[in-house]
Amino acid sequence: MPAKPRSVAEPLLAWYDRHARDLPWRSPPGAPAPDPYRVWLSEIMLQQTTVATVRPKFDLFTARWPDFASLAAADESELMTAWAGLGYYARARNLVACARVVVERHGGLFPGNEAELRALPGIGAYTAAAIASIAFGERAVVVDGNVERVVARLFAIGEPLPAARTAIRIATDSITPDRRPGDFAQAMMDLGSAICTPRSPKCLACPLVGQCAGFARGAPETFPVKPAKAARPQRYGTIFWAEHGDQVLLVRRPPRGLLGGMRALPTGPWADAPPGLADRPFAADWTLLDTSVAHVFTHFRLELALAVARLREHSNAGEWWPVADIESAGLPTVFAKAAAGIRRAI
Repeated sequence: MPAKPRSVAEPLLAWYDRHARDLPWRSPPGAPAPDPYRVWLSEIMLQQTTVATVRPKFDLFTARWPDFASLAAADESELMTAWAGLGYYARARNLVACARVVVERHGGLFPGNEAELRALPGIGAYTAAAIASIAFGERAVVVDGNVERVVARLFAIGEPLPAARTAIRIATDSITPDRRPGDFAQAMMDLGSAICTPRSPKCLACPLVGQCAGFARGAPETFPVKPAKAARPQRYGTIFWAEHGDQVLLVRRPPRGLLGGMRALPTGPWADAPPGLADRPFAADWTLLDTSVAHVFTHFRLELALAVARLREHSNAGEWWPVADIESAGLPTVFAKAAAGIRRAI
């Protein structure tokens, strides 16, 4: 039962007109396109992150850096601190790089087509299509995780991911309208978020149920077909908490690599076996606590031992931060979890 463009776009847009999410980076259905800066910022923030997590961060960012010019002039360490909690920190570095290119090469105005957008730092195929469609009304094929799921079910695409993504893109192209393409893209996202959910989809509330091949087969939740998950490798490390009076030592991680440029607690390399105190940042009377912290990254699991030392003199190895105000340091989640665990234990 192939879905037809008209049979999808019209009922979906009618549903969106009634049920669109009220989000600070959006314009209401049918209204003029939103500020491209806000669309771009939200799309970068939303990569691998939930709307609930992004909303307060988005408000903070737009109050502090309301446009490309202010973001291009931002202090990168301040921006990285503000980004803490959103994960995938290379995106924050690309934000500044992209803003600077927009200011220096485009006079502070975003280019309005996919090809030019893709030439900017940190903007890939999906983000370029989303910005072109939502901010500039250009017909573009926008496929995020929600759209991927909706389309795989709508067309009952049985090829497993990731190979199925070519067929999903072709199918999405076939139903994307020339009229209101930005609203259509956002409607597909909202449908996937609220109705066509990964588990227990609310099919009887779906405006596309009559066109859905997955529903007709009686098993929409089996689409898209996912490959078996590979086991994440396990790595180990030690986080070091050095106190002097009411302050704790923080360091900046190297500018490139995982959590690059972020303020953090000292830690040695993350290895295949627990390193204990072998990678201590400097000589001190370190004590390993009886507790540890676990964290899951995209490609590996990490278990961190926690070591504590109380120093008589300041070390010059980094930055001293008030322990009572550690939450304001903008530590990445894994280090914030470690700090909380250490403070509970000592």
